Amino acid sequence: MNAQTEIMRDVLANAERIAKPEPVRDGVVLVKGSDLKPELIHWVWNGWLAAGKMHVLAGAPGQGKTTIAMAFAATVTSGGRWPDGSRCVPGNVLIWSGEDDPKDTLLPRLLASGADTRRIFFVTGAHVGGELQSFDPSRDMVALLEAAEKIGNIRLIVVDPIVSAVTGDSHKNAEVRRALQPLVDLAASVNAALIGITHFSKGGQGSDPTQRVIGSIAFTGLPRVVMVAAKVKGEAGEDRRVLARSKSNIGPDEGGFEYHLEQSEPVPGIHASYVAWGSPVAGSARELLSDPSEQDDEKESAKDAAADFLMQVLGNDVVPTKSIEAEAKEAGISWATLRRASDALGVKKRRGDGGKWYWNLPKAANSLNPSNVDNMSNMSNMSNMSNLTAPSNSDADESPMANHAHEQVEADNL
Repeated sequence: MNAQTEIMRDVLANAERIAKPEPVRDGVVLVKGSDLKPELIHWVWNGWLAAGKMHVLAGAPGQGKTTIAMAFAATVTSGGRWPDGSRCVPGNVLIWSGEDDPKDTLLPRLLASGADTRRIFFVTGAHVGGELQSFDPSRDMVALLEAAEKIGNIRLIVVDPIVSAVTGDSHKNAEVRRALQPLVDLAASVNAALIGITHFSKGGQGSDPTQRVIGSIAFTGLPRVVMVAAKVKGEAGEDRRVLARSKSNIGPDEGGFEYHLEQSEPVPGIHASYVAWGSPVAGSARELLSDPSEQDDEKESAKDAAADFLMQVLGNDVVPTKSIEAEAKEAGISWATLRRASDALGVKKRRGDGGKWYWNLPKAANSLNPSNVDNMSNMSNMSNMSNLTAPSNSDADESPMANHAHEQVEADNL
């Protein structure tokens, strides 16, 4: 054996064996709690806008929601002061608007609010196959993330309206959650506060403002903070506008600020609105946004909110009672209120095969066929409408909702 062979044998004998890595297998990923470290929430505006989180700003039309969002953007880009007087760390802002034109509406409002427009970036479209097309979040979110990372220091993202991100049914909880998740991921990836703007449903005066946000309950369930803007009557009968926190999973959920919408001329011949912040106000959003002169009965207001809820949950579907029960509980709506709302809407309540109960709105009941019923599994469970039966005592324990359905079924005729 020559010297070279002997050297190679010694090297191989003393070398560490390199184990072939095991292939990654599909399955659930579990992380032990002891392997995690608690992390602080970092705030763009303490208690109001959290870095890396989704927020919603809701209100009736004409309350200045977009102008408020532009005021937030101006504060971020200029390193200005928030309504509570605290100083903002300056950063860049992304704005995606499906309603207002950047040149004639948004930019003038930003200028009127004192924004540093060098730090403002509008999402105006996407190049696909060499052609300029409208921005599609389901297709272009990865490209937007790459652009945001290239810009760097994105501190705020504004989506107006938030429903623009939903390509499916905006009243279906599961579809809305799937559609909004890419926005949640975008905010987390660039560590920016994301604000989605939306509207209130009609009615509901005196009810929880969070429940008045139009569309699926996912629009308020997924965001960590829900802000509401409204004009109400003061104690002396004067009009006042209030921005309040209606919900927060990560901080205080009370208090707010008065604000006024003013007009200025940031560029000769171009007029634009801006927000003038007023004094802080204490109390819950429900208290702050209640009109002292409003004489509507609170029960009727709660019923209106419950009716909106039913319209959202039922849509054109035939929905199992237990599903309605679960979503109503999540939304904080009592059974008694929901029963009164269902009666006012003329909701149809029928028992299908297997003794399960189903609700549907009158319009759906008049046009039930496989082509216009989204949830086909419900239809298969029900067999067909002609086989629906009147209640029997054996169904009495199904749910509180079903109990009332038993009482009403004779009065409901298709």
